[in-house]
Amino acid sequence: MAQPTVSTWYGEISESLFASLQDIKLVICDVDGVFSDGRIYLGNAGEELKAFHTRDGFGVKALINNGVQVAVVTGRSSTIVEQRMQALGVKDIFQGTTEKLKVYQQLAEKYQLEDHAIASIGDDVPDVVMIQRAGLGVAPQDAHPWVQQQADYVTSMRGGFGAVRELSDLILLSQGHLQLQGGVSL
Repeated sequence: MAQPTVSTWYGEISESLFASLQDIKLVICDVDGVFSDGRIYLGNAGEELKAFHTRDGFGVKALINNGVQVAVVTGRSSTIVEQRMQALGVKDIFQGTTEKLKVYQQLAEKYQLEDHAIASIGDDVPDVVMIQRAGLGVAPQDAHPWVQQQADYVTSMRGGFGAVRELSDLILLSQGHLQLQGGVSL
């Protein structure tokens, strides 16, 4: 017997997933492979470049504007990430961390949230501890296959190409806050 579903822009999702999305108050994101496509461009002078999608930025701003906190927890350290996340209004930016579960726990305590109110999106093995702990674990479409198996939801979009926006749209849809409105792409 087929499980009841909810129709979204990204396809059918189960009613139980839709119900889980309604509880989310904090989204914890990895960066490389989630906000970016995972590639790092290095110039001859040692400069580092990453590409970020404006749709993901719009989704982050929409979450924050609707009372859902967004945090970044990444193993690499980069000025580019700091600047991009600050421009989006992300206040909790943890870079160069190898203990992602410890940071997850700090964020849960800071916002006084239980696991069911937290979503975590990541693409590779270091992210699995947060994906498994969160009430909603998410992996981008092009995440490592084992990581996808650990997730509750795999986005239809790839990392760096709208995966964060898809998650934000689904959260806002489930919470009755998804609105088509004008604004500036970020």
